[in-house]
Amino acid sequence: MTGSDAKLNFKAASQRLANVVKHTELSYNANLSAKYECEIYLKREDLQVVRSYKLRGAYNMICQLTQDELNRGVVCASAGNHAQGVAFSCSNLGTQGVIFMPEITPSQKVKQTEMFGAGKVKIILVGDTFDDCLAEALIYTEANNMTFIPPFDNYSIIEGQGTVGVEILQDLPDVDSIIMPVGGGGLSAGVGSYLRQEKPDTLLIGVEPEGAPSMFKALEANEPITLAEINRFIDGAAVKRVGSLTYKICQQVLDDMLLVPEGKVCTTILKLYNEDAIVVEPAGALSVSALDLVKDQIKGKKVVCVVSGGNNDIERMQEIKERSLLYEGLKHYFIVRFPQRPGALKVFVNNVLGPHDDITRFEFIKKTNRESGPALVGIELKSADDYTALMNRMQEFKFDVKELNRDQTLFEYLV
Repeated sequence: MTGSDAKLNFKAASQRLANVVKHTELSYNANLSAKYECEIYLKREDLQVVRSYKLRGAYNMICQLTQDELNRGVVCASAGNHAQGVAFSCSNLGTQGVIFMPEITPSQKVKQTEMFGAGKVKIILVGDTFDDCLAEALIYTEANNMTFIPPFDNYSIIEGQGTVGVEILQDLPDVDSIIMPVGGGGLSAGVGSYLRQEKPDTLLIGVEPEGAPSMFKALEANEPITLAEINRFIDGAAVKRVGSLTYKICQQVLDDMLLVPEGKVCTTILKLYNEDAIVVEPAGALSVSALDLVKDQIKGKKVVCVVSGGNNDIERMQEIKERSLLYEGLKHYFIVRFPQRPGALKVFVNNVLGPHDDITRFEFIKKTNRESGPALVGIELKSADDYTALMNRMQEFKFDVKELNRDQTLFEYLV
C-alpha cells in the first residue's frame, strides 16, 4: 500500500455517505453492447441527488469538519457540479457556504446551486475559467478565516469520489474495465485507487476533452503542468492544471489516458438522448465517447462507463447539435463570391447544391454602402460522402469559395 492509499478509506466514506447519496444505477446498455461486441454498463451518476458524483467528495469532506469550522463556514470554486455538491452539503449540515463560479457557467447550474443551497449559500461569479475563480476563492477563504473545499485535490474529496468504485464493484464484481472522465482527477484517482486495492487486474482508462488535456499532458511531462489555453466547452472537465495529489495517484493507477474531440462528445450526447433517452452533460458523455478508441481492447469484456453528470442546460443543445454536425462532416461553411452574371444565385441553388443538400445559413457580407460583397453560406449534407461532389460542382460552375471549416480563425470570427 502506498502512502496515498493509506490515507484513503473508501469503506468508511461509503458509510458516511450511506444516508445522503444515492447508490446510482449500473445499467446495461443494449445498443452500445451490440455495437462494441461486449457488455457495456453505464454508471448513472447523472441520476445522483445533485445529478453528478461531486456530492460524494464534497459531503465526505464537509461532514468531517469540526463544529468550529462548520460555524465559520466553507468556500469552494467550481464550474458547477462541485458547487451543487457543496451547496447541498451546506444545507444538509447547517453551515454557510460561499461559492465562486466562472462568469461563463451555464445559468442552469447557477440556479441549481442556489436551489440545493436552500438559503445557505452565496454565489459569486468571477473570471472566465475555473482557474480564475479558484484564485479569487482562495483569497476570500483566507481573508474570512473559512474552510476551503477543493474540487479534487484533497484526500477526503478523492475518498468520497472513490465510492463510485465501491458501488461498481458491489454491483458488478467481475468488471473487466472502467472508463472515467477526467477533469482535475478526483474521480479517476478515487475509483482507480479503490479498484487497485480490491480488483487490481481491472483495466482503468481516463478520458479528457481534446481541448483541455491537462492530465494527459501531466502524465506526458511526468508532473502537473499549467496549460496556457484550454477549450472551455466541456466545462465539467476543463481545467488548466490537475491536482498534485490526483496526478500522483492517477500516474500509479491508470492504464491509459485518452483524448476525445469536443465534436465527438456532442455526437455522443445526441445519440444517448435519441437512442436511450439519457440526458448527459458534455463531461458526462466523455467515457462513452471514448469507446471507439478502445473497441479492440474491450471486445468480449464487461465494461463500465461512468456517466458523471446530467446537468446539461437545454439552451446549449443547438450548439451541441452544430458541433456534432461539424465534427461528422455534415455541416460546412463557405465564403462564396458569386460570379458577376445574371442568375448566378439560381445556378448555385439548382446546379451546385445536391438533391439532399440544404442551405442553413445565407447572408451577404457587406462590402460598401452600395455594393454587396461575398456571401456567408452554411450547407448541411445528408452524408459526409456528399462533400466531394459538392466541391466538384463548385469548381465546375466556377464559384470562388473559401472553406471556413478549414480556417479556425475565420470560422470563429464569422460563424
